[in-house]
Amino acid sequence: MATTAMRHAQIAPHSPPSSLPLPHGIRGVEANPLCPDLPIFDLGVYLADPPACQPLCEALAACLHTASAVVVRDPRVDEGASEAFLDLMEAYFDQPREAKLPDVRPDLAYQVGATPDGTERPRCLADSAILRRAEAELGEADRPTPPQGPDSKWRFFWRLGERPAQTRFRELNAAPVVPAAFPEWGRVMDRWGTGLLATIACVAEAAARGWRLPPDAFTARMALGPHLLAPTGVDLGRAPREGDVYAGYHYDLNFLTAHGAARYPGLHAWLRCGRRVAVRIPRGCLLLQAGKQMEWLTGGHVRAGFHEVVCTRGTLEAAQRAQREGRPLWRVSSTVFSQIGSDCLLRPLGPFATEAACAAYPDTLCGEQVKAELAAINLSGTSAQD
Repeated sequence: MATTAMRHAQIAPHSPPSSLPLPHGIRGVEANPLCPDLPIFDLGVYLADPPACQPLCEALAACLHTASAVVVRDPRVDEGASEAFLDLMEAYFDQPREAKLPDVRPDLAYQVGATPDGTERPRCLADSAILRRAEAELGEADRPTPPQGPDSKWRFFWRLGERPAQTRFRELNAAPVVPAAFPEWGRVMDRWGTGLLATIACVAEAAARGWRLPPDAFTARMALGPHLLAPTGVDLGRAPREGDVYAGYHYDLNFLTAHGAARYPGLHAWLRCGRRVAVRIPRGCLLLQAGKQMEWLTGGHVRAGFHEVVCTRGTLEAAQRAQREGRPLWRVSSTVFSQIGSDCLLRPLGPFATEAACAAYPDTLCGEQVKAELAAINLSGTSAQD
């Protein structure tokens, strides 16, 4: 299984550069003023009458194919829940290191609770061919920033939704960790995390319709998956410098990742055409990026999207504003990882199940795929780093 994961990592992360066709005249699709390559899909239009939105669904599915990402506006997104979540996570990460270490669970592959800085290894360091290929195929302005070692970010994984009663992968489906100093933790985390998960499910259903699959082709497989609200924390009080790498060039191992707005810039994503884009999310919108499990289920029709987090001039300016306002100097990401159920079989679906695709993406239990990816990025250890 590890061999299969490494082989997929070496597949070119980008197709040759080309322009991205943007849909025009489709109800529920509008131009994105902050990132013209990624139109905004209005899920309010879809939710009002899904069967009547086939053109929108096809455009959304096409965008996942060409860009490995979509930007959506979901009227159900609660900005108050987002602000409460960011406030909570800034306060959590701002605790002394020794106060956070009891929340670390290396025996569970860090899949619940905290992951200390210096633990996770960027995927491009686990497989040097990823960076070599990017260097060879991308223009200078679109190349990733080479990381010098493990990521300098902290992470917290909060389990969302019900857990399976029976599973072969208990370490991937463990009970959540609740930090002792925050009695409001579960309420705040669930309020924001379940909202993002609902958006992901809506996009998954719309994409399935766009590809003429059963509407529940993906969401049925997501049932009881180990979905995670997964904020990262970077300490900007430690002499940050422009160009510092906080999360090295990587793809996500899961199904779909949702990114809400952060208070500090720094996230960059690669479109499938090879263009590096500074992620700027319009107010009220979310960015969703395809992960490895979506790539598997579509037989490579959708590729897992690469991204990195680096310190920019905008990051430094935001940190200076926060310092003047007396706020914690932690860059917190607003991220949810949706996953296919651990005991589900990953295999190309429907029209994606060609002979070539099935050879490249063989039948694999999702839990085995996750375990192989975790081993590659140094998250299957047995002791926390002090």
